[in-house]
Amino acid sequence: MFRSRFFQALILALFVSVAPLAHADTADTQAQIDDRSQKIAQLQKDIAALQIQLNNTSEQKQTLQSTLKALDLSNKKLSIQITLTQNQIDRTNFEIQTLSTNIATTSSSISREQGGIAASLRDLDKSDAFPIGLRIISGSTLSDAFNEMNVLAETRDALQGRIQQLSKLKTNLVATKTVAQQKHDELAAFKSDLSGQKQALAQSISDKNQLLKQTKNQESSYQKIIAQKKVQEASFEQELADFQNKLSGKVDISTLPHAGSGVLLWPLSTIRVTQYFGNTAFSAAHSQVYNGHGHSGVDFAASVGTPILAADPGVVLGTGNTDLTCPNASYGKWVLVRHNNGLTTLYGHLSVINSVAGQSVAAHQVLGYSGMTGYATGPHLHFAVFASDVVQISSFASKSCHGKTYTMPVAPLVGYLNPMVYL
Repeated sequence: MFRSRFFQALILALFVSVAPLAHADTADTQAQIDDRSQKIAQLQKDIAALQIQLNNTSEQKQTLQSTLKALDLSNKKLSIQITLTQNQIDRTNFEIQTLSTNIATTSSSISREQGGIAASLRDLDKSDAFPIGLRIISGSTLSDAFNEMNVLAETRDALQGRIQQLSKLKTNLVATKTVAQQKHDELAAFKSDLSGQKQALAQSISDKNQLLKQTKNQESSYQKIIAQKKVQEASFEQELADFQNKLSGKVDISTLPHAGSGVLLWPLSTIRVTQYFGNTAFSAAHSQVYNGHGHSGVDFAASVGTPILAADPGVVLGTGNTDLTCPNASYGKWVLVRHNNGLTTLYGHLSVINSVAGQSVAAHQVLGYSGMTGYATGPHLHFAVFASDVVQISSFASKSCHGKTYTMPVAPLVGYLNPMVYL
């Protein structure tokens, strides 16, 4: 009888341990997460409204006032974007805090349950060592002995169930840790975005101040600057053409992806094409700029500080800034990425570069932030695609800018590919 009561107590203790595990009270943290989520949603609406105004401004005739208005809108949008990113950082921190609490609670529960199971197993081992014959001799009836054996079997079944629950608990712990690591990665990305956005905002404010200083708020002065940019770009295009004519190279079409294969992702989260590749109406109307060869890439509308995304996994071959050689003439700040599919992509006119030569990048990883460096009368992304076999980062002299030397991606004309064929 004593042993029956012992086994009943063992089962009771075991099932008590099976009761649902207590979790730390995370109501306050969840409230903070919800609060940040509401703020994020409102900020995203504000940014979308500003983007509409920016689109409308970019379609207006290019004047000093429209340019200043666009810069002001870009700066306002960037400021809100910075606030948005900070709220995303705060929300992710709260989510990590909740996950960390759950991980600690689950780990503690696993430790307790492992100890309880070990103790139960030891008790069962002792019972197994006490044969039924000895139980009868020690005073138990045959009925009691068989009852104890039934209780023992029930205990084993309950213990097996608890072991299965513990296994699920460990699986959940691993899954929670994986989510926590993902949140840490998100946090690092948000912090990188915040840094890039702040740099882009500072650059944009500097550009506006410089423009006001140069023009003294006079439209005539602004138009002279635009005319000077066109002259500089035309001179650069001639120098580039002279250098390209010296290059030799043949593109093996069989090494390139098939047209229409869609192997490249769009380099921006929101797409609005402002100029296509080749002999477009704009390039035909400005032959002095494009030297009759047409537009060498595709231009996308991108207000200052917009994240520029890698179109495919690859390796950064190099970065640079042509404005250090000859301002307003070429790509400005650029990034060149070589992919494993025979293509190499270029991202130009950035305000901030967020990558370095030799770096491996994932698809849609942020390479930098848009701007209007180089030959750009407004913020946008110049996206070019080359045949990898013939493109290289080359140096050639600039006659128009006091004999300085350009260092930038260059290919023979056959190496420039139509991006729209692969997007």
